[in-house]
Amino acid sequence: MLNFLAQEGTQNPLLPETPELVVGLLCFFIVFGILGKKLLPNIQKTLAERHDAIEGGLERAAQAQAEANRTLEEYRAQLAEARHEAARILEQAREQGAVIIAEMREEGQRQRESIIEAGHTQIEADRRQVAVQLRQEVGRLSTELAGRIVGESLEDTTRQSRVVDRFLDELDAKAEQTQGAAT
Repeated sequence: MLNFLAQEGTQNPLLPETPELVVGLLCFFIVFGILGKKLLPNIQKTLAERHDAIEGGLERAAQAQAEANRTLEEYRAQLAEARHEAARILEQAREQGAVIIAEMREEGQRQRESIIEAGHTQIEADRRQVAVQLRQEVGRLSTELAGRIVGESLEDTTRQSRVVDRFLDELDAKAEQTQGAAT
């Protein structure tokens, strides 16, 4: 068939001439060899670097995620411990507050009893003082009244004192008998 085409004088555009084919193949293998020896290792190196960068980035991201999870768990543990500690301190403060309140109540009770006792003592002292003054005043008035009734002056103070004391003692005895009968 080649002969047929060659005889006609027209060249088949699909079939190159042999020297061109040899030169083309030779150039192809030279370029392919240069690309295979020089460019292909650089491309593979770049692809390996990219692969390592991507895989390393994913691995570093996974490590960072794991570290973040560990840190989060530590934080949660510390937070739980802090909450537990706060609850313990709060409970301790409540207990101390209750103790302080009880102590203050006891102290207040003691002070109140002390004040009441001092008040009773003061009242008793005042009552005695008033009773003495009242006895003196009643004695003076009774002596003066008796002197007016009798028409004589009863100036003897010791006698006055004995009479008045006896009179008041009798009144006190009657008052006590009246109170004893009432209760």
